[in-house]
Amino acid sequence: MTKNFARCVPALMLALALPMVAQATDMNPAAAKQVATASAHAGMALVAADLPTVQEHLHHVVNCLVGPAGAGFDAQAGNPCKDQGQGAIVDAKGDAATEARLTAALDHATHGLQDSTLEGAHADAQQAMTTLQAK
Repeated sequence: MTKNFARCVPALMLALALPMVAQATDMNPAAAKQVATASAHAGMALVAADLPTVQEHLHHVVNCLVGPAGAGFDAQAGNPCKDQGQGAIVDAKGDAATEARLTAALDHATHGLQDSTLEGAHADAQQAMTTLQAK
């Protein structure tokens, strides 16, 4: 069963990211790439089997949203958005609706980093992913 689940994860991630790709055309390219990457990592957090892995992927969401110079950036957690831009929120400056949506997703991801239960962190990952994919 675990092997079957592991085989399904890439397909699940693609399915979760497709709505983000469709929406990406509404943002500048740098922000769109980072949002798509953040969304994929929120999805990875959502399906992770243990709290440390959920929180590792939520750190990736935070890092993609705030960028290397942003509050909450943790270089030790890794930066899957390296060389994609300055952080999705920074790169979306001037688009108030997108900034607000990305800030809400950041709040969900940050909350998940502080959660002490797998279920709670999964719920925050779900909210972050849903918010990132909202139009």
